[in-house]
Amino acid sequence: MKRSIRTFVAAPWYFLQLATGAKSFKDNPLIGSKRLNAWGLHEKRKSLAHTMAASRRRRLAHLLSAEDRIQFDAQGYVAIPDLLDPAEFETLRASLLERASPAREMLQGDTITRRIAIDARMLRDIPALAALLKMPRWRGLMQYVASYASEPLYYIQTILSHRADAPPDPQEALHADTFHPTMKAWFFLTDVAEDEGPFTYVPGSHKLTVARRAWEKARSLAAPEGVDHLSARGSMRVQEEELAQLGLPAPVGLAVKANTLVVADTSGFHARGRSARPTTRIEIWAYGRRNPFYPWTGLDPLSHSMIASSRVALMWKLRDRLSGWIGQPWNDVGAKRPADP
Repeated sequence: MKRSIRTFVAAPWYFLQLATGAKSFKDNPLIGSKRLNAWGLHEKRKSLAHTMAASRRRRLAHLLSAEDRIQFDAQGYVAIPDLLDPAEFETLRASLLERASPAREMLQGDTITRRIAIDARMLRDIPALAALLKMPRWRGLMQYVASYASEPLYYIQTILSHRADAPPDPQEALHADTFHPTMKAWFFLTDVAEDEGPFTYVPGSHKLTVARRAWEKARSLAAPEGVDHLSARGSMRVQEEELAQLGLPAPVGLAVKANTLVVADTSGFHARGRSARPTTRIEIWAYGRRNPFYPWTGLDPLSHSMIASSRVALMWKLRDRLSGWIGQPWNDVGAKRPADP
């Protein structure tokens, strides 16, 4: 009875969420409704989001080269080795790896993810970093893939794998982050070998094909009870043996050298590759996700220079205050360098 009352009271909020990036089949009874999804709710939200993203990308296409655009449109990601002059890169890497900054860590399975916010102070102290984030090619790729002329969130990210006596990392399972196009990027500060947890992507899986539509509808009808926990939360997992049925190739592990930039649409299927041994992977990590249904490419007040570099710290503090209600998986571990054990 209490649950029914709560659902009735929250009904307007659940309805409004349909016009946002809300994705959880478990938390929103409309998104998780088998009747509505049989009528095509999930499929139609996904289709509209992809149509809107394609429209925004056409208006942002002038920001990047034809070569980068063709590679992204075909694969769902762009990989650029040797982005910086070697001497410039070594100077930048040394500055970042030697700097101790406030850090947060999250444990998932046998892997610890450490993030250090790239804030105004870091950008002021390391001019080479500020110059990198303003490079026309860099900014063009971030905005085109995100489909918005917005400023991403930036971190120095460290992946520490193979914590002893722990279950597998859930990020090693192939998945799509959400139902709509979105952007993540990695500028690698360390080499990543094939057996050291490389970023892995299924080329072409960012495209909404007929087969993908049918798969999405079937999964929406199974959710939330008939799928795994993370799929029920809207981050759909896919088995590698399903890829051929979707007309997709095998996943590609991007073993890369340091000084390589990878920018991807993470609505495509991707994962963190398995690591054969304890490893430390360090990168500049970018994340961009806005409401998928806006028709415009800009108008993002959070991208203003007075706000953009403060967003991460503000988000961490807000989540700390609300941890009793929404949880806080990112633990404050004090000042650390990216490569600290």
